[in-house]
Amino acid sequence: MTLGGKVAIVTGGARGLGAAVSRGLAERGANVIVNYAHSRAEAEATAQHLRECGTDAVAVRGDVSVDADCRSIAAAAIARWGRIDILINNAATTTRMAAHDDLDALQAEDFLVAYRTNVIGVYQMIRACRPHMKAQGYGAVVNISSVGALRGTGTSVSYAASKGALNTMTLALARALGPEIRVNAVAPGFMATRWFSDALGQEGLDDLIQRQQAATPLKRAGTAEDVARTVIFLADEGALHNTGAILVSDAGFQLGPKAAPLPPMKTVSKAERPS
Repeated sequence: MTLGGKVAIVTGGARGLGAAVSRGLAERGANVIVNYAHSRAEAEATAQHLRECGTDAVAVRGDVSVDADCRSIAAAAIARWGRIDILINNAATTTRMAAHDDLDALQAEDFLVAYRTNVIGVYQMIRACRPHMKAQGYGAVVNISSVGALRGTGTSVSYAASKGALNTMTLALARALGPEIRVNAVAPGFMATRWFSDALGQEGLDDLIQRQQAATPLKRAGTAEDVARTVIFLADEGALHNTGAILVSDAGFQLGPKAAPLPPMKTVSKAERPS
């Protein structure tokens, strides 16, 4: 119970990675705001599960792209528990592209939608929580990025670009908000969540899992729980010496395939070596 009595806000906490992080925080004793924009029933179910874990939790509606909603989410935590210790910026949106070279598939509005939630929404949530964290002399922010920001991959160019901007903002705010507030990011790789099964069907998801397992040095296809452990590490006291870190959690996928072994080489005598 390393987070006993702490208060956490998890944006987009109703399902997928957000729900897994919410559960992990509650299991360690934290009280949790489960934020949602649309998935009320799932958010309420997640909050109920957290209460059954023995901590307090409440589902709070709010669209992080709207500044007033961000302030309301923070105010809900203060009204209920009087403090905010941890902010997990998980809420995100994307536009799917079949191919990144189909430049007509994205319009300016697609970029604006992605940036409003994935970048500006994160900034607004940090701004709303900052006074309370600063006043108590402690706060931990973990932004959920993506390996797509590092590789230029993912569901769309606009999504990858927005997560790249989020990485840069993580560095800027880590520098600006210390020493009281730590700001870090996690860049997940593939996670076998419902988002993929909804998009691909179960058969398509199973095939993707197999391909991910074959492509990673650890021979693993990630789950939301795998990545949640990394997120919680950065939120917890084990990472008190970390700020401005962007921690990749992808079973080594970003390393690429193993290097091919070199062919046999003859031994070169000293006399044959170039000077």
